[in-house]
Amino acid sequence: MLATHLATRLARHGIHYGWVMVALTFLVSVCTSAAVSLPGVLLVPMTEEFGWGRGAVSGAMGVMFCLFALMAPFAGALMIRHGLRRVVSTAATIAVIAVIGLTQVTEPWQVWTCLAALGGAAGMVALVLSATVANRWFAERRGLVMGMLTAAFAAGQLTFLPAAAALAANYGWRMAILPAIIGLAICVTLYLLLARDWPAQVNLPPYGAKAITPPTVPAAANIVTLSLSVLGESLRNRVFWVLAGTFFICGLSSTGIVNQHFIPFCGDMGVSAVTAASFLAMMGIFNFMGTVASGWLSDRFDNRALLGWYYGLRGLSLIWLPFSSFDLYSLTLFAIFFGLDYVATVPPTVKLAALHFGPEKAAIVFGWAFAAHQLGSAVSAAMGGVWRDVAGSYGPAFITVGMISVSAALAVLTLHDARGRVVKAV
Repeated sequence: MLATHLATRLARHGIHYGWVMVALTFLVSVCTSAAVSLPGVLLVPMTEEFGWGRGAVSGAMGVMFCLFALMAPFAGALMIRHGLRRVVSTAATIAVIAVIGLTQVTEPWQVWTCLAALGGAAGMVALVLSATVANRWFAERRGLVMGMLTAAFAAGQLTFLPAAAALAANYGWRMAILPAIIGLAICVTLYLLLARDWPAQVNLPPYGAKAITPPTVPAAANIVTLSLSVLGESLRNRVFWVLAGTFFICGLSSTGIVNQHFIPFCGDMGVSAVTAASFLAMMGIFNFMGTVASGWLSDRFDNRALLGWYYGLRGLSLIWLPFSSFDLYSLTLFAIFFGLDYVATVPPTVKLAALHFGPEKAAIVFGWAFAAHQLGSAVSAAMGGVWRDVAGSYGPAFITVGMISVSAALAVLTLHDARGRVVKAV
């Protein structure tokens, strides 16, 4: 068995196979999120070729994020029942088919169908895969692993875009899918060859543990029931509404508005798609640094205050962008500032979920909050294009989302300090 042989060879050099799983999952996160970002590149040339309004396609983006959100809370159950390799390979295959399908569309409903399938596939692997790998393969350094994989998912939404935009500009928008589908094909191959569900399958304990523990596989139905049960309990707790509500705003003000509409907004302001995509790639670089730093800070400072700063500064940057000159200096400033803040909200939100609901329920609570995040992405992805059609500019959409983000900063500060005790649902 290739994985067992490789694990043995790496162990001789003091390298735990868990880091191979991190590398494989990192690649999956980057490539899957790159596919989800493609509509931001395809929006303008696709609508121009077919004579559609941007609202027709941005509505499909909203559906994509809705399916993403609906799938995410139950992805863990799929991984328990069918294993990581099957879920990842199935999700990647569906994503490839959906992306290729985009190049064959002639009607808006076909775009909606392809993006719906893409959203469902991405929801199957998203941050739930990262959390599963971190928890199964690591007894120590879970926070570091989760920070790296969270940053990978957001960075992937940005780093492939320059290549996609360059292909679209030089060879037509249909060629822009090549980086994503090549990356996804590589993911399927490597995951099938090298990935394993549990450390025990390669005769290892989790990283940092001493004993090899057999896989624990509860019934999938129980997982689904537990997820719904925790949701019902959490809905009776105001803390959950604040965390889920602010995470909804996080999606509204990041992946929905910036990922999908930053390039078209720059195009309206005379900036080429390739140049705009390069600034998104710059955001990806600073996003990686910002997310890892946020994980470090969340272990040392009040997470409410951190989220207050993150949402407040993000809101101000979105409000400022429409009034900027869209030159090299202003777009660089926005890319650095927004990039550092892009998904820095994840580590403090996870920590607050654990503080208020306990470590046993924290992952499930965060899963539902993440669903709210994706619903927020769906709203701004869909409404951004509609607003552009109605107002003739993206400016009002970015300003409104920025103001809502500032309100999230105020909301998180209303939470009381739960350090040292857990708040029970009433």
